[in-house]
Amino acid sequence: MATRDRPRSERALIDAFVAELRGVLPAGWSISASGEQALGRMRADAVIDLTAPGGQSAQVLVEAKTTLAPRAVASAVDQLRAIGALLPGGEYTPLVLSRFLSPRVRQMLSDQGVSWADATGNLSLAVKRPAVFVQRQGAAVDPWAERTPVRSLRGRGAAATVRALCDFAPPYTVSELAARARLPLASVYRTVDFLATEALLQKQSQRGQITVIDWVAILRRWTQDYALLTSNSAVSSFIDPRGTAALLPRLAALDEEYALTGSAVAEQVAPVAPARLVVVYSRTPAGLGERLGLTPVGSGANVLLVEPFAPAQMERTAVRGGLRCAALSQVAADLLTSPGRGPSEAEALLEWMQANESEWRA
Repeated sequence: MATRDRPRSERALIDAFVAELRGVLPAGWSISASGEQALGRMRADAVIDLTAPGGQSAQVLVEAKTTLAPRAVASAVDQLRAIGALLPGGEYTPLVLSRFLSPRVRQMLSDQGVSWADATGNLSLAVKRPAVFVQRQGAAVDPWAERTPVRSLRGRGAAATVRALCDFAPPYTVSELAARARLPLASVYRTVDFLATEALLQKQSQRGQITVIDWVAILRRWTQDYALLTSNSAVSSFIDPRGTAALLPRLAALDEEYALTGSAVAEQVAPVAPARLVVVYSRTPAGLGERLGLTPVGSGANVLLVEPFAPAQMERTAVRGGLRCAALSQVAADLLTSPGRGPSEAEALLEWMQANESEWRA
Protein backbone atom coordinates (compact mmCIF):
# COMPACT_ATOMS: atom_id res chain seq x y z
CA MET A 1 0.00 0.00 0.00
CA ALA A 2 3.06 2.25 -0.10
CA THR A 3 2.27 5.48 -1.89
CA ARG A 4 3.97 8.82 -2.41
CA ASP A 5 0.69 10.71 -2.13
CA ARG A 6 -0.90 11.29 1.24
CA PRO A 7 -4.26 9.46 1.35
CA ARG A 8 -6.91 12.10 1.92
CA SER A 9 -9.69 9.96 3.36
CA GLU A 10 -10.41 6.71 5.16
CA ARG A 11 -12.10 5.42 1.99
CA ALA A 12 -8.91 6.03 0.02
CA LEU A 13 -6.95 4.10 2.66
CA ILE A 14 -9.31 1.13 2.42
CA ASP A 15 -9.27 1.08 -1.40
CA ALA A 16 -5.45 1.16 -1.42
CA PHE A 17 -5.28 -1.64 1.17
CA VAL A 18 -7.63 -3.89 -0.80
CA ALA A 19 -5.53 -3.30 -3.93
CA GLU A 20 -2.40 -4.26 -1.99
CA LEU A 21 -3.99 -7.48 -0.72
CA ARG A 22 -4.80 -8.48 -4.28
CA GLY A 23 -1.10 -8.15 -5.11
CA VAL A 24 0.07 -9.97 -1.97
CA LEU A 25 -2.15 -13.07 -1.85
CA PRO A 26 -1.42 -15.99 -4.20
CA ALA A 27 -3.36 -16.64 -7.37
CA GLY A 28 -6.71 -18.29 -6.78
CA TRP A 29 -7.64 -16.23 -3.73
CA SER A 30 -10.78 -14.12 -3.95
CA ILE A 31 -11.04 -10.72 -2.23
CA SER A 32 -14.19 -8.67 -1.85
CA ALA A 33 -14.71 -5.61 0.31
CA SER A 34 -17.80 -3.83 1.54
CA GLY A 35 -17.98 -0.12 2.10
CA GLU A 36 -19.10 1.29 5.42
CA GLN A 37 -21.41 -1.30 6.94
CA ALA A 38 -24.08 -0.80 9.62
CA LEU A 39 -24.04 -3.39 12.41
CA GLY A 40 -26.72 -2.64 14.94
CA ARG A 41 -26.11 0.87 16.16
CA MET A 42 -22.48 0.76 15.12
CA ARG A 43 -20.74 1.06 11.77
CA ALA A 44 -17.77 -0.88 10.46
CA ASP A 45 -15.45 1.10 8.18
CA ALA A 46 -15.08 -2.00 5.99
CA VAL A 47 -15.41 -5.77 6.05
CA ILE A 48 -13.06 -7.62 3.69
CA ASP A 49 -13.88 -11.22 2.73
CA LEU A 50 -10.88 -13.43 1.90
CA THR A 51 -11.65 -16.74 0.19
CA ALA A 52 -8.99 -19.41 -0.37
CA PRO A 53 -8.91 -21.56 -3.54
CA GLY A 54 -10.48 -24.42 -1.56
CA GLY A 55 -13.48 -22.28 -0.64
CA GLN A 56 -12.65 -21.56 3.01
CA SER A 57 -13.22 -17.89 3.83
CA ALA A 58 -12.39 -15.35 6.54
CA GLN A 59 -13.52 -11.84 7.38
CA VAL A 60 -11.14 -8.97 8.08
CA LEU A 61 -12.82 -6.20 10.06
CA VAL A 62 -11.20 -2.86 9.30
CA GLU A 63 -11.05 0.19 11.55
CA ALA A 64 -9.62 3.06 9.48
CA LYS A 65 -8.08 6.14 11.06
CA THR A 66 -6.37 8.92 9.14
CA THR A 67 -4.08 9.31 12.17
CA LEU A 68 -3.61 7.16 15.26
CA ALA A 69 -1.56 8.23 18.29
CA PRO A 70 -0.46 5.70 20.92
CA ARG A 71 -2.91 7.05 23.49
CA ALA A 72 -5.83 6.37 21.09
CA VAL A 73 -4.90 2.73 20.44
CA ALA A 74 -6.94 1.29 23.30
CA SER A 75 -10.06 3.12 22.13
CA ALA A 76 -9.60 1.94 18.53
CA VAL A 77 -9.15 -1.67 19.65
CA ASP A 78 -12.19 -1.50 21.94
CA GLN A 79 -14.24 -0.17 19.04
CA LEU A 80 -13.07 -3.02 16.80
CA ARG A 81 -13.98 -5.60 19.44
CA ALA A 82 -17.43 -4.09 19.97
CA ILE A 83 -18.19 -4.03 16.24
CA GLY A 84 -16.74 -7.52 15.75
CA ALA A 85 -19.11 -8.93 18.35
CA LEU A 86 -21.99 -7.92 16.05
CA LEU A 87 -20.66 -9.71 12.95
CA PRO A 88 -22.66 -12.79 11.89
CA GLY A 89 -20.75 -15.89 12.99
CA GLY A 90 -18.55 -13.89 15.37
CA GLU A 91 -15.25 -14.94 13.72
CA TYR A 92 -13.14 -12.15 12.28
CA THR A 93 -9.61 -10.76 12.07
CA PRO A 94 -9.37 -7.22 13.49
CA LEU A 95 -7.19 -4.79 11.54
CA VAL A 96 -6.34 -1.12 12.07
CA LEU A 97 -5.54 0.96 9.01
CA SER A 98 -3.98 4.43 8.91
CA ARG A 99 -1.83 6.78 6.87
CA PHE A 100 1.13 6.05 9.14
CA LEU A 101 1.51 3.87 12.22
CA SER A 102 4.51 4.58 14.42
CA PRO A 103 6.66 1.69 15.72
CA ARG A 104 5.12 2.23 19.17
CA VAL A 105 1.55 1.98 17.78
CA ARG A 106 2.40 -1.11 15.72
CA GLN A 107 3.83 -2.85 18.78
CA MET A 108 0.78 -1.93 20.90
CA LEU A 109 -1.57 -3.35 18.27
CA SER A 110 0.47 -6.54 17.90
CA ASP A 111 0.48 -7.00 21.67
CA GLN A 112 -3.33 -7.02 21.56
CA GLY A 113 -3.51 -9.48 18.67
CA VAL A 114 -4.66 -6.86 16.15
CA SER A 115 -3.36 -6.78 12.56
CA TRP A 116 -2.32 -3.43 11.07
CA ALA A 117 -1.38 -1.66 7.86
CA ASP A 118 -0.48 1.85 6.77
CA ALA A 119 -0.07 3.78 3.55
CA THR A 120 3.75 3.71 3.74
CA GLY A 121 3.83 -0.10 3.33
CA ASN A 122 3.95 -1.26 6.94
CA LEU A 123 1.78 -4.39 7.11
CA SER A 124 1.11 -7.24 9.52
CA LEU A 125 -1.86 -9.47 8.71
CA ALA A 126 -2.47 -12.73 10.58
CA VAL A 127 -5.59 -14.77 9.76
CA LYS A 128 -6.12 -18.12 11.51
CA ARG A 129 -8.45 -19.87 9.03
CA PRO A 130 -7.69 -20.01 6.16
CA ALA A 131 -4.10 -19.48 7.27
CA VAL A 132 -2.65 -16.16 6.14
CA PHE A 133 0.41 -14.42 7.52
CA VAL A 134 1.89 -11.41 5.74
CA GLN A 135 4.40 -8.97 7.18
CA ARG A 136 6.05 -6.10 5.34
CA GLN A 137 8.12 -3.12 6.38
CA GLY A 138 7.40 0.42 5.25
CA ALA A 139 8.51 3.80 6.58
CA ALA A 140 9.98 4.18 10.08
CA VAL A 141 8.93 7.85 10.28
CA ASP A 142 5.85 9.64 9.02
CA PRO A 143 6.62 11.03 5.53
CA TRP A 144 3.62 13.37 5.76
CA ALA A 145 4.27 14.76 9.25
CA GLU A 146 3.83 18.47 9.64
CA ARG A 147 7.06 20.41 9.93
CA THR A 148 7.18 20.80 13.69
CA PRO A 149 10.18 20.49 16.02
CA VAL A 150 11.15 16.88 16.55
CA ARG A 151 10.10 15.65 19.96
CA SER A 152 12.31 13.13 21.68
CA LEU A 153 13.88 12.21 25.00
CA ARG A 154 17.22 13.79 24.20
CA GLY A 155 18.72 16.32 26.55
CA ARG A 156 19.35 16.84 30.25
CA GLY A 157 15.77 17.75 31.15
CA ALA A 158 14.34 14.64 29.50
CA ALA A 159 16.96 12.41 31.13
CA ALA A 160 16.25 13.86 34.57
CA THR A 161 12.48 13.54 34.14
CA VAL A 162 12.70 9.94 32.91
CA ARG A 163 14.88 9.03 35.86
CA ALA A 164 12.50 10.72 38.31
CA LEU A 165 9.44 9.01 36.83
CA CYS A 166 11.16 5.66 37.24
CA ASP A 167 12.56 6.32 40.71
CA PHE A 168 9.40 7.79 42.31
CA ALA A 169 6.20 5.73 42.35
CA PRO A 170 2.95 7.65 41.58
CA PRO A 171 0.51 9.18 42.24
CA TYR A 172 1.76 12.77 42.15
CA THR A 173 1.21 15.93 40.16
CA VAL A 174 3.77 17.19 37.67
CA SER A 175 4.58 20.00 40.09
CA GLU A 176 5.20 17.51 42.90
CA LEU A 177 7.41 15.41 40.62
CA ALA A 178 9.44 18.47 39.62
CA ALA A 179 9.88 19.43 43.27
CA ARG A 180 11.01 15.94 44.31
CA ALA A 181 13.49 15.76 41.46
CA ARG A 182 14.58 19.42 41.77
CA LEU A 183 13.77 20.05 38.10
CA PRO A 184 12.34 23.08 36.26
CA LEU A 185 8.57 22.68 36.03
CA ALA A 186 8.38 23.61 32.33
CA SER A 187 10.95 20.97 31.39
CA VAL A 188 9.07 18.27 33.31
CA TYR A 189 5.75 19.25 31.72
CA ARG A 190 7.18 18.92 28.21
CA THR A 191 8.58 15.45 28.84
CA VAL A 192 5.48 14.23 30.69
CA ASP A 193 3.21 15.43 27.87
CA PHE A 194 5.39 13.64 25.33
CA LEU A 195 5.27 10.40 27.33
CA ALA A 196 1.50 10.72 27.76
CA THR A 197 1.15 11.07 23.98
CA GLU A 198 3.20 7.88 23.64
CA ALA A 199 0.80 6.13 26.09
CA LEU A 200 3.66 5.46 28.52
CA LEU A 201 1.97 7.15 31.46
CA GLN A 202 -1.54 8.23 32.41
CA LYS A 203 -2.83 11.41 34.04
CA GLN A 204 -6.21 12.04 35.66
CA SER A 205 -6.52 15.19 33.56
CA GLN A 206 -4.31 17.74 31.83
CA ARG A 207 -3.42 19.31 35.18
CA GLY A 208 -4.21 16.31 37.36
CA GLN A 209 -2.10 13.66 39.00
CA ILE A 210 0.08 11.16 37.18
CA THR A 211 -1.51 7.88 38.24
CA VAL A 212 0.07 5.14 36.10
CA ILE A 213 3.63 4.87 34.82
CA ASP A 214 4.99 2.09 32.60
CA TRP A 215 8.52 2.69 33.83
CA VAL A 216 10.02 -0.28 31.94
CA ALA A 217 8.62 0.99 28.63
CA ILE A 218 9.75 4.54 29.48
CA LEU A 219 13.31 3.30 30.04
CA ARG A 220 13.22 1.41 26.74
CA ARG A 221 11.87 4.51 24.96
CA TRP A 222 14.62 6.65 26.53
CA THR A 223 17.28 4.32 25.16
CA GLN A 224 16.09 5.10 21.65
CA ASP A 225 17.58 8.58 22.22
CA TYR A 226 20.22 7.84 24.89
CA ALA A 227 23.20 5.49 24.72
CA LEU A 228 25.98 5.02 27.25
CA LEU A 229 28.86 5.24 24.78
CA THR A 230 27.58 8.03 22.52
CA SER A 231 25.41 10.37 24.60
CA ASN A 232 27.75 11.18 27.46
CA SER A 233 30.23 14.04 27.54
CA ALA A 234 33.31 11.78 27.46
CA VAL A 235 34.05 8.07 27.66
CA SER A 236 37.68 7.19 28.49
CA SER A 237 39.07 3.66 28.10
CA PHE A 238 41.52 2.17 30.59
CA ILE A 239 42.98 -1.16 31.53
CA ASP A 240 43.74 -2.54 34.96
CA PRO A 241 46.15 -5.43 34.38
CA ARG A 242 45.23 -6.89 37.78
CA GLY A 243 41.62 -7.29 36.61
CA THR A 244 38.28 -5.84 37.60
CA ALA A 245 38.07 -7.84 40.85
CA ALA A 246 41.18 -6.06 42.11
CA LEU A 247 39.91 -2.66 40.99
CA LEU A 248 36.63 -2.58 42.93
CA PRO A 249 38.17 -2.58 46.45
CA ARG A 250 40.40 0.36 45.45
CA LEU A 251 37.35 2.19 44.11
CA ALA A 252 35.43 1.54 47.33
CA ALA A 253 38.30 3.02 49.36
CA LEU A 254 38.22 6.36 47.48
CA ASP A 255 36.69 9.31 49.29
CA GLU A 256 35.33 11.15 46.25
CA GLU A 257 32.22 11.44 44.13
CA TYR A 258 31.64 8.65 41.62
CA ALA A 259 28.87 6.24 40.63
CA LEU A 260 29.45 2.66 39.53
CA THR A 261 27.12 1.50 36.76
CA GLY A 262 26.71 -1.35 34.29
CA SER A 263 27.60 -5.02 34.83
CA ALA A 264 29.38 -4.55 38.15
CA VAL A 265 26.14 -3.26 39.70
CA ALA A 266 23.86 -5.77 37.99
CA GLU A 267 26.13 -8.57 39.25
CA GLN A 268 25.25 -7.60 42.85
CA VAL A 269 21.48 -7.45 42.21
CA ALA A 270 20.59 -9.90 39.44
CA PRO A 271 23.80 -11.75 38.52
CA VAL A 272 24.14 -13.24 35.05
CA ALA A 273 27.94 -13.63 34.89
CA PRO A 274 31.00 -12.02 36.49
CA ALA A 275 31.58 -8.45 35.30
CA ARG A 276 34.32 -8.22 32.68
CA LEU A 277 33.96 -4.46 32.19
CA VAL A 278 33.76 -1.89 34.97
CA VAL A 279 31.96 1.36 34.11
CA VAL A 280 32.19 4.34 36.47
CA TYR A 281 30.62 7.79 36.25
CA SER A 282 32.95 10.59 37.30
CA ARG A 283 33.02 14.33 36.68
CA THR A 284 36.83 14.10 36.47
CA PRO A 285 37.51 10.80 34.68
CA ALA A 286 41.17 11.49 33.87
CA GLY A 287 41.98 12.29 37.48
CA LEU A 288 40.04 9.26 38.73
CA GLY A 289 42.00 7.05 36.34
CA GLU A 290 45.28 8.32 37.79
CA ARG A 291 44.15 7.82 41.38
CA LEU A 292 43.07 4.26 40.59
CA GLY A 293 46.39 3.52 38.85
CA LEU A 294 44.76 2.74 35.50
CA THR A 295 46.49 2.81 32.11
CA PRO A 296 44.76 4.60 29.19
CA VAL A 297 44.27 2.32 26.16
CA GLY A 298 42.75 2.56 22.71
CA SER A 299 41.38 -0.98 22.71
CA GLY A 300 41.08 -3.97 25.00
CA ALA A 301 39.79 -1.89 27.92
CA ASN A 302 38.35 -3.48 31.03
CA VAL A 303 37.46 -0.11 32.61
CA LEU A 304 35.43 2.78 31.21
CA LEU A 305 35.37 6.11 33.05
CA VAL A 306 32.41 8.19 31.88
CA GLU A 307 31.81 11.91 32.29
CA PRO A 308 27.98 12.15 32.46
CA PHE A 309 26.14 14.56 30.21
CA ALA A 310 23.41 15.13 32.83
CA PRO A 311 23.64 15.55 36.63
CA ALA A 312 20.70 13.15 37.02
CA GLN A 313 22.91 10.22 36.07
CA MET A 314 24.73 10.50 39.39
CA GLU A 315 21.67 11.24 41.53
CA ARG A 316 19.91 8.92 43.98
CA THR A 317 22.91 6.59 44.23
CA ALA A 318 22.96 3.67 46.67
CA VAL A 319 25.82 1.91 48.47
CA ARG A 320 26.04 -1.76 47.49
CA GLY A 321 28.87 -3.94 48.72
CA GLY A 322 30.73 -0.86 49.90
CA LEU A 323 30.56 0.76 46.44
CA ARG A 324 28.63 3.88 45.51
CA CYS A 325 26.35 2.65 42.72
CA ALA A 326 24.14 4.52 40.27
CA ALA A 327 20.38 4.18 40.69
CA LEU A 328 19.12 0.93 39.17
CA SER A 329 17.03 2.83 36.60
CA GLN A 330 20.25 4.39 35.29
CA VAL A 331 22.11 1.07 35.43
CA ALA A 332 19.36 -0.62 33.39
CA ALA A 333 19.44 2.10 30.71
CA ASP A 334 23.24 1.90 30.51
CA LEU A 335 23.17 -1.88 30.13
CA LEU A 336 20.43 -1.74 27.48
CA THR A 337 22.76 0.41 25.36
CA SER A 338 26.02 -1.39 26.20
CA PRO A 339 27.91 -3.72 23.86
CA GLY A 340 28.32 -7.46 24.33
CA ARG A 341 26.13 -9.11 26.92
CA GLY A 342 24.97 -5.79 28.40
CA PRO A 343 21.42 -6.04 26.97
CA SER A 344 20.92 -9.57 28.36
CA GLU A 345 22.16 -8.37 31.77
CA ALA A 346 19.70 -5.49 31.49
CA GLU A 347 16.79 -7.88 30.94
CA ALA A 348 17.71 -9.87 34.05
CA LEU A 349 18.00 -6.65 36.05
CA LEU A 350 14.67 -5.31 34.79
CA GLU A 351 12.98 -8.59 35.72
CA TRP A 352 14.35 -8.27 39.26
CA MET A 353 13.32 -4.60 39.46
CA GLN A 354 9.75 -5.44 38.43
CA ALA A 355 9.53 -8.12 41.11
CA ASN A 356 11.12 -5.95 43.83
CA GLU A 357 9.91 -2.38 43.26
CA SER A 358 9.69 -1.62 46.97
CA GLU A 359 13.43 -2.23 47.34
CA TRP A 360 14.57 0.45 44.91
CA ARG A 361 11.63 2.77 44.12
CA ALA A 362 10.75 5.61 46.46
